[in-house]
Amino acid sequence: MSAARKRVAVVGVGTMGSQAAWRLAARGAEVVGYDRFAPGHDRSAAGGETRVFRSVQTHDGRYVPLVRHADALWKQLQGETGRELRRLTGALVMGPPDDPEMRTVMDGIAEHGLDHEVIDTEAMTKRFPQFRVDDGDLVLLDSHAGFVRPELTVQTAARRAEELGAQIRRYTPVREVTPVPGGGVEIRTDTDTERFDAAVVTPGPWVGDLLPDLPWEVNVYRTISAWFLPHEDHPADAERPAFIRCGDTPFYGIPSPDGLTVKLGLPQPHHKPVDDPNRLNRTVAPEELESFTTAVRRHLPGLNPDPVRLSVFMEGYTDSTRPLVGPLPGCDDIVLLAGFSGQGFKISPAMGDIAADLALEGRTSQPIDFITTHGRTAA
Repeated sequence: MSAARKRVAVVGVGTMGSQAAWRLAARGAEVVGYDRFAPGHDRSAAGGETRVFRSVQTHDGRYVPLVRHADALWKQLQGETGRELRRLTGALVMGPPDDPEMRTVMDGIAEHGLDHEVIDTEAMTKRFPQFRVDDGDLVLLDSHAGFVRPELTVQTAARRAEELGAQIRRYTPVREVTPVPGGGVEIRTDTDTERFDAAVVTPGPWVGDLLPDLPWEVNVYRTISAWFLPHEDHPADAERPAFIRCGDTPFYGIPSPDGLTVKLGLPQPHHKPVDDPNRLNRTVAPEELESFTTAVRRHLPGLNPDPVRLSVFMEGYTDSTRPLVGPLPGCDDIVLLAGFSGQGFKISPAMGDIAADLALEGRTSQPIDFITTHGRTAA
Protein backbone atom coordinates (compact mmCIF):
# COMPACT_ATOMS: atom_id res chain seq x y z
CA MET A 1 0.00 0.00 0.00
CA SER A 2 1.37 3.43 -0.89
CA ALA A 3 2.04 6.00 1.80
CA ALA A 4 -0.53 8.33 0.25
CA ARG A 5 -3.32 5.82 0.89
CA LYS A 6 -2.27 4.64 4.30
CA ARG A 7 -4.93 4.81 7.02
CA VAL A 8 -3.44 6.08 10.29
CA ALA A 9 -4.99 6.61 13.71
CA VAL A 10 -3.68 9.32 16.01
CA VAL A 11 -4.47 8.54 19.64
CA GLY A 12 -4.40 11.75 21.66
CA VAL A 13 -4.75 15.00 19.70
CA GLY A 14 -2.74 17.20 22.05
CA THR A 15 0.76 18.66 21.92
CA MET A 16 2.24 15.91 19.75
CA GLY A 17 -0.89 14.33 18.31
CA SER A 18 -2.24 17.50 16.73
CA GLN A 19 1.08 18.04 14.97
CA ALA A 20 1.23 14.40 13.86
CA ALA A 21 -2.30 14.65 12.45
CA TRP A 22 -1.33 17.78 10.50
CA ARG A 23 1.85 16.25 9.06
CA LEU A 24 0.14 12.96 8.19
CA ALA A 25 -2.80 14.67 6.50
CA ALA A 26 -0.43 16.99 4.60
CA ARG A 27 1.25 13.91 3.16
CA GLY A 28 -1.97 12.35 1.93
CA ALA A 29 -2.69 9.82 4.66
CA GLU A 30 -6.24 9.03 5.73
CA VAL A 31 -6.12 10.26 9.31
CA VAL A 32 -8.51 9.63 12.19
CA GLY A 33 -7.67 11.33 15.48
CA TYR A 34 -9.09 10.36 18.86
CA ASP A 35 -9.10 12.49 22.00
CA ARG A 36 -10.67 11.83 25.39
CA PHE A 37 -11.50 15.54 25.52
CA ALA A 38 -10.91 17.92 22.59
CA PRO A 39 -7.84 19.59 21.08
CA GLY A 40 -6.62 22.45 23.25
CA HIS A 41 -8.12 21.21 26.54
CA ASP A 42 -6.57 22.20 29.88
CA ARG A 43 -6.43 18.79 31.59
CA SER A 44 -2.91 17.78 30.60
CA ALA A 45 0.36 19.58 29.78
CA ALA A 46 -0.54 21.84 26.85
CA GLY A 47 -1.87 24.79 28.79
CA GLY A 48 -0.98 28.02 30.49
CA GLU A 49 -1.22 30.30 27.43
CA THR A 50 2.54 30.37 26.75
CA ARG A 51 5.48 27.99 26.62
CA VAL A 52 9.14 28.86 26.09
CA PHE A 53 10.63 28.40 22.64
CA ARG A 54 14.43 28.51 22.60
CA SER A 55 17.31 27.54 20.35
CA VAL A 56 19.88 26.98 23.12
CA GLN A 57 19.41 23.83 25.17
CA THR A 58 20.05 23.44 28.90
CA HIS A 59 19.60 19.66 29.13
CA ASP A 60 21.07 18.09 26.00
CA GLY A 61 22.63 19.75 22.97
CA ARG A 62 21.45 16.91 20.75
CA TYR A 63 18.02 18.56 20.63
CA VAL A 64 19.38 21.52 18.63
CA PRO A 65 18.92 19.93 15.16
CA LEU A 66 15.38 18.93 16.14
CA VAL A 67 14.66 22.50 17.25
CA ARG A 68 15.88 23.74 13.88
CA HIS A 69 13.55 21.33 12.08
CA ALA A 70 10.70 22.44 14.35
CA ASP A 71 11.55 26.08 13.65
CA ALA A 72 10.90 25.60 9.93
CA LEU A 73 7.61 23.85 10.65
CA TRP A 74 6.48 26.56 13.10
CA LYS A 75 6.91 29.04 10.24
CA GLN A 76 5.08 26.75 7.84
CA LEU A 77 2.08 26.19 10.13
CA GLN A 78 1.79 29.91 10.83
CA GLY A 79 1.98 30.62 7.08
CA GLU A 80 -0.70 28.04 6.24
CA THR A 81 -3.12 29.22 8.91
CA GLY A 82 -2.41 32.93 9.34
CA ARG A 83 -2.28 32.55 13.13
CA GLU A 84 0.48 33.89 15.38
CA LEU A 85 1.43 30.70 17.19
CA ARG A 86 4.92 31.84 18.13
CA ARG A 87 6.49 35.20 18.92
CA LEU A 88 10.26 35.66 18.93
CA THR A 89 11.15 38.01 21.78
CA GLY A 90 14.51 36.47 22.67
CA ALA A 91 15.15 34.51 25.85
CA LEU A 92 17.61 35.19 28.65
CA VAL A 93 19.48 32.23 30.13
CA MET A 94 21.08 33.04 33.48
CA GLY A 95 23.12 31.18 36.06
CA PRO A 96 26.55 30.39 37.48
CA PRO A 97 29.00 29.66 34.64
CA ASP A 98 30.05 26.36 36.27
CA ASP A 99 26.47 25.11 36.55
CA PRO A 100 26.05 21.91 34.44
CA GLU A 101 23.11 23.35 32.54
CA MET A 102 24.99 26.54 31.72
CA ARG A 103 27.91 24.44 30.49
CA THR A 104 25.52 22.49 28.26
CA VAL A 105 24.24 25.77 26.86
CA MET A 106 27.74 27.02 26.07
CA ASP A 107 28.79 23.70 24.54
CA GLY A 108 25.72 23.72 22.30
CA ILE A 109 26.35 27.28 21.19
CA ALA A 110 29.93 26.39 20.25
CA GLU A 111 29.00 23.16 18.46
CA HIS A 112 26.04 24.49 16.48
CA GLY A 113 26.99 28.15 16.03
CA LEU A 114 23.81 29.45 17.68
CA ASP A 115 23.09 33.16 17.52
CA HIS A 116 23.50 34.63 21.00
CA GLU A 117 24.70 37.61 22.99
CA VAL A 118 26.64 37.63 26.26
CA ILE A 119 25.37 40.45 28.49
CA ASP A 120 27.61 41.86 31.23
CA THR A 121 26.36 43.10 34.60
CA GLU A 122 26.34 46.79 33.71
CA ALA A 123 24.45 46.22 30.48
CA MET A 124 22.04 43.89 32.28
CA THR A 125 21.16 46.56 34.83
CA LYS A 126 20.38 49.13 32.16
CA ARG A 127 18.76 46.92 29.58
CA PHE A 128 16.85 44.45 31.75
CA PRO A 129 16.25 46.15 35.11
CA GLN A 130 13.40 43.70 35.86
CA PHE A 131 16.00 41.00 36.65
CA ARG A 132 18.49 40.72 39.51
CA VAL A 133 21.45 38.43 38.87
CA ASP A 134 23.98 37.08 41.37
CA ASP A 135 27.62 38.14 41.40
CA GLY A 136 29.58 36.16 38.83
CA ASP A 137 26.50 34.99 36.91
CA LEU A 138 26.72 34.33 33.20
CA VAL A 139 23.86 35.89 31.24
CA LEU A 140 23.12 34.97 27.61
CA LEU A 141 20.45 36.26 25.28
CA ASP A 142 19.23 33.52 22.94
CA SER A 143 18.34 35.64 19.94
CA HIS A 144 16.13 33.09 18.15
CA ALA A 145 13.79 32.41 21.04
CA GLY A 146 10.54 33.57 22.59
CA PHE A 147 7.25 31.88 23.33
CA VAL A 148 4.61 29.70 21.72
CA ARG A 149 0.89 29.61 22.49
CA PRO A 150 0.05 26.01 23.45
CA GLU A 151 -3.76 25.95 23.38
CA LEU A 152 -3.91 27.98 20.17
CA THR A 153 -1.22 25.81 18.58
CA VAL A 154 -2.98 22.54 19.39
CA GLN A 155 -6.33 23.76 18.11
CA THR A 156 -4.77 25.32 15.02
CA ALA A 157 -2.77 22.22 14.07
CA ALA A 158 -5.84 20.03 14.61
CA ARG A 159 -8.01 22.33 12.52
CA ARG A 160 -5.42 22.42 9.76
CA ALA A 161 -5.36 18.63 9.77
CA GLU A 162 -9.14 18.60 9.37
CA GLU A 163 -8.91 21.09 6.51
CA LEU A 164 -6.56 18.63 4.82
CA GLY A 165 -9.05 15.77 5.25
CA ALA A 166 -8.42 14.35 8.73
CA GLN A 167 -11.27 13.32 11.01
CA ILE A 168 -11.04 14.07 14.73
CA ARG A 169 -13.29 12.21 17.12
CA ARG A 170 -13.60 14.43 20.15
CA TYR A 171 -14.60 13.14 23.60
CA THR A 172 -13.80 9.60 22.46
CA PRO A 173 -11.36 7.86 24.82
CA VAL A 174 -9.38 5.02 23.30
CA ARG A 175 -9.42 1.95 25.53
CA GLU A 176 -7.05 -0.33 23.66
CA VAL A 177 -4.49 -0.23 20.85
CA THR A 178 -3.79 -3.75 19.58
CA PRO A 179 -1.43 -5.05 16.86
CA VAL A 180 -3.15 -7.17 14.22
CA PRO A 181 -1.44 -10.40 13.15
CA GLY A 182 0.01 -9.88 9.70
CA GLY A 183 0.12 -6.12 10.04
CA GLY A 184 -2.02 -3.21 11.08
CA VAL A 185 -3.59 -1.99 14.30
CA GLU A 186 -7.01 -2.13 15.93
CA ILE A 187 -8.30 0.84 17.93
CA ARG A 188 -11.04 0.09 20.47
CA THR A 189 -13.24 2.78 22.00
CA ASP A 190 -16.32 2.44 24.18
CA THR A 191 -18.53 2.25 21.10
CA ASP A 192 -16.49 0.79 18.26
CA THR A 193 -13.41 -1.06 17.04
CA GLU A 194 -11.64 0.09 13.87
CA ARG A 195 -8.69 -1.20 11.93
CA PHE A 196 -5.83 0.97 10.64
CA ASP A 197 -2.58 0.43 8.81
CA ALA A 198 -0.69 2.22 11.60
CA ALA A 199 -1.25 4.25 14.76
CA VAL A 200 0.59 7.19 16.28
CA VAL A 201 0.04 7.00 20.03
CA THR A 202 0.53 10.26 21.94
CA PRO A 203 -1.43 9.76 25.18
CA GLY A 204 0.46 12.23 27.39
CA PRO A 205 0.01 11.42 31.09
CA TRP A 206 -2.42 8.62 30.26
CA VAL A 207 0.32 6.49 28.68
CA GLY A 208 0.27 4.06 31.61
CA ASP A 209 -3.50 3.63 31.37
CA LEU A 210 -3.46 2.96 27.65
CA LEU A 211 -0.24 0.92 27.48
CA PRO A 212 0.05 -0.87 30.84
CA ASP A 213 2.66 -3.31 29.48
CA LEU A 214 4.98 -0.58 28.19
CA PRO A 215 8.54 -1.76 28.96
CA TRP A 216 9.63 1.75 29.99
CA GLU A 217 8.24 3.71 32.90
CA VAL A 218 6.80 7.17 32.40
CA ASN A 219 6.18 8.88 35.73
CA VAL A 220 3.47 11.53 35.83
CA TYR A 221 4.00 14.73 37.82
CA ARG A 222 1.73 17.60 38.75
CA THR A 223 3.08 20.96 37.60
CA ILE A 224 2.07 24.45 38.71
CA SER A 225 2.13 27.64 36.69
CA ALA A 226 1.84 30.94 38.57
CA TRP A 227 1.20 34.45 37.22
CA PHE A 228 2.53 37.59 38.93
CA LEU A 229 1.79 41.28 38.48
CA PRO A 230 4.61 43.86 38.31
CA HIS A 231 4.69 46.72 40.82
CA GLU A 232 4.77 49.16 37.92
CA ASP A 233 3.88 49.02 34.24
CA HIS A 234 6.80 48.34 31.94
CA PRO A 235 7.58 51.03 29.37
CA ALA A 236 5.96 50.23 26.04
CA ASP A 237 9.33 49.88 24.32
CA ALA A 238 10.98 47.77 27.06
CA GLU A 239 12.46 44.42 26.06
CA ARG A 240 10.44 41.61 27.64
CA PRO A 241 12.16 38.33 26.79
CA ALA A 242 11.31 34.88 28.07
CA PHE A 243 13.85 33.69 30.62
CA ILE A 244 15.40 30.65 32.27
CA ARG A 245 17.28 30.66 35.54
CA CYS A 246 19.77 27.84 36.26
CA GLY A 247 21.55 27.16 39.53
CA ASP A 248 20.29 26.81 43.10
CA THR A 249 17.00 28.68 42.50
CA PRO A 250 15.97 27.40 39.07
CA PHE A 251 12.83 28.63 37.35
CA TYR A 252 11.60 29.84 33.98
CA GLY A 253 9.26 32.60 33.00
CA ILE A 254 7.40 34.30 30.18
CA PRO A 255 5.88 37.79 30.14
CA SER A 256 2.25 37.49 29.07
CA PRO A 257 1.46 38.58 25.51
CA ASP A 258 -0.83 41.34 26.81
CA GLY A 259 1.98 42.75 28.97
CA LEU A 260 0.06 42.58 32.23
CA THR A 261 1.58 39.61 34.04
CA VAL A 262 4.60 37.32 34.12
CA LYS A 263 4.15 33.54 34.20
CA LEU A 264 6.61 31.44 36.21
CA GLY A 265 7.23 27.70 36.33
CA LEU A 266 9.57 25.42 38.25
CA PRO A 267 11.62 22.36 37.18
CA GLN A 268 10.72 18.73 37.87
CA PRO A 269 12.20 18.36 41.39
CA HIS A 270 9.49 20.74 42.61
CA HIS A 271 6.64 18.68 41.12
CA LYS A 272 4.52 16.17 43.04
CA PRO A 273 3.83 12.70 41.62
CA VAL A 274 0.38 11.92 40.25
CA ASP A 275 -0.99 8.49 41.11
CA ASP A 276 -4.01 8.70 38.83
CA PRO A 277 -4.13 11.18 35.91
CA ASN A 278 -7.92 10.97 36.02
CA ARG A 279 -7.92 12.44 39.55
CA LEU A 280 -5.54 15.38 39.32
CA ASN A 281 -5.51 17.59 42.41
CA ARG A 282 -5.97 21.11 41.05
CA THR A 283 -5.87 22.86 44.44
CA VAL A 284 -2.55 24.59 45.21
CA ALA A 285 -1.62 24.66 48.90
CA PRO A 286 0.03 27.82 50.30
CA GLU A 287 3.28 25.97 51.07
CA GLU A 288 3.60 25.06 47.39
CA LEU A 289 4.15 28.74 46.62
CA GLU A 290 7.32 29.09 48.70
CA SER A 291 9.70 28.29 45.85
CA PHE A 292 7.93 30.79 43.60
CA THR A 293 8.12 33.45 46.29
CA THR A 294 11.82 32.79 46.86
CA ALA A 295 12.53 33.13 43.13
CA VAL A 296 10.59 36.37 42.83
CA ARG A 297 12.12 38.03 45.90
CA ARG A 298 15.65 37.05 44.93
CA HIS A 299 15.70 37.52 41.17
CA LEU A 300 12.57 39.39 40.03
CA PRO A 301 12.29 42.43 42.31
CA GLY A 302 9.84 44.21 40.02
CA LEU A 303 7.12 41.61 40.64
CA ASN A 304 4.65 41.37 43.52
CA PRO A 305 5.57 38.00 45.13
CA ASP A 306 1.92 37.05 45.64
CA PRO A 307 0.54 35.37 42.51
CA VAL A 308 -2.74 36.50 41.00
CA ARG A 309 -3.45 33.25 39.19
CA LEU A 310 -2.50 29.58 39.53
CA SER A 311 -3.04 26.65 37.18
CA VAL A 312 -2.19 22.96 37.54
CA PHE A 313 -1.17 20.62 34.73
CA MET A 314 0.47 17.20 34.25
CA GLU A 315 3.67 16.10 32.53
CA GLY A 316 5.22 12.68 31.94
CA TYR A 317 8.88 12.13 32.82
CA THR A 318 11.20 9.25 32.02
CA ASP A 319 14.06 8.46 34.40
CA SER A 320 16.56 9.84 31.88
CA THR A 321 14.25 12.77 30.97
CA ARG A 322 14.69 11.66 27.33
CA PRO A 323 11.39 11.00 25.55
CA LEU A 324 10.30 7.75 23.98
CA VAL A 325 10.02 8.19 20.21
CA GLY A 326 9.54 5.26 17.88
CA PRO A 327 7.79 1.91 17.44
CA LEU A 328 6.57 -0.23 20.27
CA PRO A 329 8.66 -3.37 20.72
CA GLY A 330 7.40 -6.05 18.41
CA CYS A 331 5.07 -3.77 16.45
CA ASP A 332 6.44 -1.28 13.96
CA ASP A 333 2.88 -0.21 13.10
CA ILE A 334 2.43 1.49 16.51
CA VAL A 335 4.52 4.65 16.84
CA LEU A 336 4.86 6.02 20.36
CA LEU A 337 5.59 9.60 21.41
CA ALA A 338 5.68 9.89 25.20
CA GLY A 339 7.60 11.10 28.24
CA PHE A 340 8.84 14.45 26.97
CA SER A 341 9.68 15.51 30.53
CA GLY A 342 8.65 19.12 30.18
CA GLN A 343 10.87 19.64 27.12
CA GLY A 344 8.53 18.82 24.26
CA PHE A 345 6.41 21.75 23.19
CA LYS A 346 9.09 23.71 21.34
CA ILE A 347 9.91 20.66 19.19
CA SER A 348 6.35 19.39 18.78
CA PRO A 349 6.10 20.15 15.03
CA ALA A 350 9.31 18.21 14.44
CA MET A 351 7.99 15.32 16.53
CA GLY A 352 4.76 15.30 14.53
CA ASP A 353 6.76 15.17 11.31
CA ILE A 354 8.95 12.37 12.63
CA ALA A 355 5.85 10.43 13.70
CA ALA A 356 4.52 10.79 10.16
CA ASP A 357 7.84 9.53 8.78
CA LEU A 358 7.73 6.46 11.00
CA ALA A 359 4.05 5.68 10.44
CA LEU A 360 4.19 6.08 6.66
CA GLU A 361 7.73 5.01 5.78
CA GLY A 362 9.00 3.10 8.80
CA ARG A 363 12.05 5.35 9.11
CA THR A 364 13.10 8.98 9.47
CA SER A 365 16.12 11.00 8.42
CA GLN A 366 15.90 13.15 11.55
CA PRO A 367 18.57 12.58 14.26
CA ILE A 368 16.57 10.71 16.90
CA ASP A 369 19.10 8.04 17.89
CA PHE A 370 19.32 9.42 21.43
CA ILE A 371 15.55 9.31 22.01
CA THR A 372 14.46 6.36 19.85
CA THR A 373 12.72 3.29 21.22
CA HIS A 374 14.79 1.06 18.92
CA GLY A 375 17.00 -1.17 21.07
CA ARG A 376 16.24 0.87 24.15
CA THR A 377 16.38 -0.83 27.51
CA ALA A 378 16.10 1.88 30.18
CA ALA A 379 13.66 4.77 30.14
